[in-house]
Formats: sequence, C-alpha cells, structure tokens
Amino acid sequence: MRYEIIGPLAERFDEVLTPDALEFLVTLDSEFAARRVALLDTRRARRDRYATGQFPDFLPETAGVRADPTWQVAPPAPGLEDRRVEITGPPDRKMTINALNSGAKVWLADFEDATTPTWHNVIGGQLNLIDALDRRIDFTDPRGKRYALGEELATIVVRPRGWHLVEKGIVVDGRPISASLVDFGLYLFHCARRQLAAGAGPYFYLPKLEGHREARLWNDIFVFAQHYLRLPQGTIRATTLIETITAAFEMEEILYELREHSAGLNAGRWDYIFSIIKNFGQWPDFVLPDRAEVTMAVPFMRAYTELLVQTCHRRGAHAIGGMAAFVPSRDPQVNETALARVRADKQREAGDGFDGSWVAHPGLVDTCREVFDAVLGERPHQLDRRRDEVAVAAADLLSVDKTPGQVTEAGLRSNIAVALRYIDAWLGGAGAVALWNLMEDAATAEIARCQVWQWLHHATPLAGGGCVTEELVRSMLTEELAALTEGREGAERERAEQAARIVEETALGEDLPSFFTTPAYARHLGPRRKDAAAAR
Repeated sequence: MRYEIIGPLAERFDEVLTPDALEFLVTLDSEFAARRVALLDTRRARRDRYATGQFPDFLPETAGVRADPTWQVAPPAPGLEDRRVEITGPPDRKMTINALNSGAKVWLADFEDATTPTWHNVIGGQLNLIDALDRRIDFTDPRGKRYALGEELATIVVRPRGWHLVEKGIVVDGRPISASLVDFGLYLFHCARRQLAAGAGPYFYLPKLEGHREARLWNDIFVFAQHYLRLPQGTIRATTLIETITAAFEMEEILYELREHSAGLNAGRWDYIFSIIKNFGQWPDFVLPDRAEVTMAVPFMRAYTELLVQTCHRRGAHAIGGMAAFVPSRDPQVNETALARVRADKQREAGDGFDGSWVAHPGLVDTCREVFDAVLGERPHQLDRRRDEVAVAAADLLSVDKTPGQVTEAGLRSNIAVALRYIDAWLGGAGAVALWNLMEDAATAEIARCQVWQWLHHATPLAGGGCVTEELVRSMLTEELAALTEGREGAERERAEQAARIVEETALGEDLPSFFTTPAYARHLGPRRKDAAAAR
C-alpha cells in the first residue's frame, strides 16, 4: 500500500512521523479499514430502523453473555487502581502540564471532543505527550509565566478520535486514513514503552462506540498491535465511554469483548443526550426540555447511570462518572453557587457507587476529590458495591417522555449562542472553550444544534407563548452573529460567518446530520496537497 503525508512537516514533526511509525499506521489500516467502514454502514442502517419506530432493546443473541456470572475483566492496571478524580482536556502544551500537575489521579488527553483536529493540533499533541513522558516539556505564556512538570503526575489516558472521523493529513492509496488509528497508533508506537518504563502503560478512552461489535474491532486492533510491537498481551487497557443510547443496551457485551484489555466504563453524559436526540429526535415522545434541565437525576439518565455502575461492578470494572464543566469565575458568589452544584453532583455519583468522576478544570479537582475521599477513604475504589438491587428495563432507558421541564426562548437562544460561538472557536483551532463559566466541547455543541433542530422539527411550544419557528431561529442566529462579529474584520469575521453557515446547515435542514464535525472538517479544516507542497 502506498501512503503520502499531506500535512506540512513543522518543527519536530519528523520525531512523530517516523518511517517505522508510519509503516505501523499503514499496516493497521490494511488490516482493519474495511471492518471500520462496514461498522459505519451498520450504524446508518440501525438509525434507519429507528426512523421506522423499531427502538433498541437488549440483544437476545448475547443473552448468554449477560447471564453468565463467571466472567470478569482484567484486574486494574498500574496507575489505574485509584481513579477518584480524572481531569480532561486537549493535549496542547499548557494543558498537558496543568493537567498532569492538577492533583487528579488520571488525565484524559482528549484528541476528540476537546481538540479541533487541525494537523498542528493532532501531531503537536502527540509530540507533547512524548515530551511529557520524557519530562522535557515546559511552556511560557505571553505574560512570561512559566509552566513545568511537578513531581507527582496524573496517569495519562488518551482518547483517540471516533470511528466516524478521518485524518486528511495522511492518505493511503489516495484516501484519508482513519483518525482513530492515527491517534491510537502514533501514541502506542511512541509511548507504550515509555509508559511501561514509568510503571504505567498505554491506556485509552474509547469514544462514541455504538455496540459490542465496535468494541470487538478495538480489541482485535489491540491484540494485533501488541503482537506487532512485541508488547505483552493485555498491556493496553481501555475505558469505554458509554455515550450512545445503543451502547447503553450493550454495556456487558462491550466489557466482555474487551475483558482482557478493559479498564471500565464511563458515563459520557453530554454525548449520551446528543445520541438520544440524534437517534429519536423525529419522534414527539423524545422531545427534551432546555439543556440545563436535563440533569443526571431525570428518569432516563438515572436508569442509564445506575445500570452502568451495576454492570461494571458485577464484572470487576471501574465505573467513572460524568463531567463537571464549571470554569471558576472571579466572582465569589458565582463560584460558591456553582461549586455547591458540582459537590452535589459528585456526592450523587459517589453515593451511587461510582469509583471516580471527571472535571474539566484544575480548580474543581479538590472539590471532586473531597467528595470521593469521604466515601472511599483509603480504599482505591468501591467495586465491592454490586448494586444488585438495581433493575433497569429497556423502557427505563427510553423513558425520555418522563423528563420534567420546559422549552423556553432563553433556552433556544442559549443553544444558538453556544453552538455558534463554539463552532467559531473550533474553526479557529480551539476545541475546549469556556463560555459563560462552562467548559464547552464538541459534545455540548452537538446537543445545542440538535435541540434546535428537534424543537424546530416539532414546532415545539415555548413556555412563554408561541412556538419554535424557522423565522425565530434565524432571527436569533442573526442577532448572535452580529454580537459575535462586532469589532471583527477580515478572516476573523469570515470565520464567524462560516460558523453561522454550519449552524444553519446542521440545525435548520430537513434532515439532522449525525455530526457537525464530519462535514466541517472535510470542508474547512485539515491539510491539502498545496499545504504539503508549500512546506517542502
């Protein structure tokens, strides 16, 4: 197979894109690309079935796996025994240092929802991870403040991009390679032995899986890659994000497929809500209220998280809770109110049996740790809490119509404002964006634009009177764009206008696109042949 590097070779990129590393990527592509495409076809067919009213259920063909009480996942790997606080963020240079120094047990180095997949971000992120493991990373901001690694660092867990995405910077036989294989393969090739030497291992978070067959593909990749690189089988460990409604019906099967390599499951709350709307948004019983009112305590979310804890602990796997997205403010009253909510959310998770949880900002690490310390004490986890009393049926996972709350004009405007501003920042290369004291990423932007589509599709009544119409949505989008572009000129203004067009295309059309990131990346981001030519 022939490969070509389309992305420009910036300083030190050759340390990542070595001939041997590229040969490894091409070999992975040769072995697994066709299976990836077939699974994406399965996703589309499944969504078509939902459009006809054939809703998901627990699989009869895997009932034996669920009923067998004997199997367990592998014991926790070094550095993953205690996961009471995990921090997430993009692997840019400053975040790498701050996350590793944050006091969290684990850092989720996120190449997916928190990273705009520009060529520089993708390859530069890999370089930052290498430098961090070699302890040669530092950063000085424009004000002259210097950042460097401390002594005690979080365990690195890498989240590669999902199966639906490609990387245009590397083409094999003329087609872009899977972004998942690029992020996974480059990190494993360069960092697996570095991590083993440091007493840990190559660990991953697997995003947006829609079922156990997709987990099986990842497991087969792990087995193949370990053999190729002469790593002991079971060296790789992966935590699966249960962030799609389809995966919620196959949690045990996902653990089973990955059991030698499994490190548990995570409740990816934002993408999970996005998945509900994406799959069932055309049905009136699945219309959700304002995003802020869809908390983890509403019935369908409660069923999902309780089943996740029970499933994990039954099989000896860690259950990791959802994101606390608050960004600390300079206003003490704002902080007091928000931290009280964060604390209550983490208390619910710890009380339900979760073994740890996520935060988006170093300023939340202490709050999360204090809550889990109060429950865990010196124990590294609470796998002994089996939650045998939990009983969740398919109808409970689909009980969206029991969600209390209203659709308001303020909620509609908030969704438009967040989607527009996030996509504008994403086009500018920032994948994690603080907006109104919340850290927004691609998942929250997806919820925002999908809710606009859903409310518009159903002409949803507004709490204050009237309903959601295309005229109202376009009027709000025009107003928010005017506010965003005030004082902007040239390329900055054009970028904001591009963001508004993406909102229009992905929220106002007759059909709801599966992701905004896929067409936006294809059209607006990623290197082209002229970039490579100019760089050389």
